[in-house]
Amino acid sequence: MRTLCHINEIPDPGSKGFKSAEQSLFAVRLRGEIYLYRNSCPHLGIELNWQENQFLDYDDSLIQCSTHGALFIIENGHCVAGPCMG
Repeated sequence: MRTLCHINEIPDPGSKGFKSAEQSLFAVRLRGEIYLYRNSCPHLGIELNWQENQFLDYDDSLIQCSTHGALFIIENGHCVAGPCMG
């Protein structure tokens, strides 16, 4: 198991991206919980972040795709708005 960062390096609420030669990931911290996802929009296959370490919408309540605005629930990745709900 590899450590990506110390928990205090991710704001609560907030997000942080990680890249390796094999993959691009991001973590979201919300109410003390950490959620880890691949940094890839399921609709377009592109990275989600709009700026470095910025994966959340304006009020830090949902994950947002920077390209087409799809929104995903932080706790489970479920798409709630955008081109393909579900």
